[in-house]
Amino acid sequence: KAGALGIIRLDYNYPAAPGDIDHPASYAYDVFYKVVPGFTFEMCMSGKMTPEVEESFKAAIKYFEEKGVSGITGDCGFMMHFQQLARQVTYKPVFMSALAQLPAVTSAFSKDELIAVFTANGKSLDPMRDLIRDECGVDTQQQRFVVVGCEDVPHFEAVALGEKVDVEKVTPGIVAKARDVMTKHPNIRAILLECTELPAYADALRKETGLPVYDAITGCDFFMTGVQDNERFGIQDWQVQWDGK
Repeated sequence: KAGALGIIRLDYNYPAAPGDIDHPASYAYDVFYKVVPGFTFEMCMSGKMTPEVEESFKAAIKYFEEKGVSGITGDCGFMMHFQQLARQVTYKPVFMSALAQLPAVTSAFSKDELIAVFTANGKSLDPMRDLIRDECGVDTQQQRFVVVGCEDVPHFEAVALGEKVDVEKVTPGIVAKARDVMTKHPNIRAILLECTELPAYADALRKETGLPVYDAITGCDFFMTGVQDNERFGIQDWQVQWDGK
């Protein structure tokens, strides 16, 4: 059966699945979650795991393979550090960060046009420069990319504290920051939301800026369309199991 996505989850007390969830109602494809015991945000940032967590991480990838997923991602963009590790275990597409879309988005614009990359912290991508270049083939420190940190947006500090973010309170600040960036850089033609906390503001940014906005969700949808039947002119119902009649 095609059309299933596997999502690696950090091991922290945060709303959503405490364990495994199959929740097909959210998207046009099935979604499976797997918490990796002991897998922390700090490990993601450092790019280093304990041997025990590494084995649990590999076991999660195998779990997704058994579920028949068509692609694997994570609930934290810093999991990009472990894309190569995941590929040692599976041949499935692995796209642990929304930055996996950046090459395609970049190729759609001229070298003089700019792309704003929104992150939870403006300095968080600096140590990942070589990793992003190796994994995505782009240099985020090129002049065509404007890295925008959201750490100073009112109420968004909850992200750094590991707390639940109040989306309604944060949205005006995110929109205001986008407008300010566009005023300073009139050549911005698209926005990419790197942090997995930011997709909640994508629609507001699209409405208020008129720019295309890419995030973790558009990235998942992009990779998943490669295995889905086209509902407009495809072979309808080819994913449905045959009843033998």
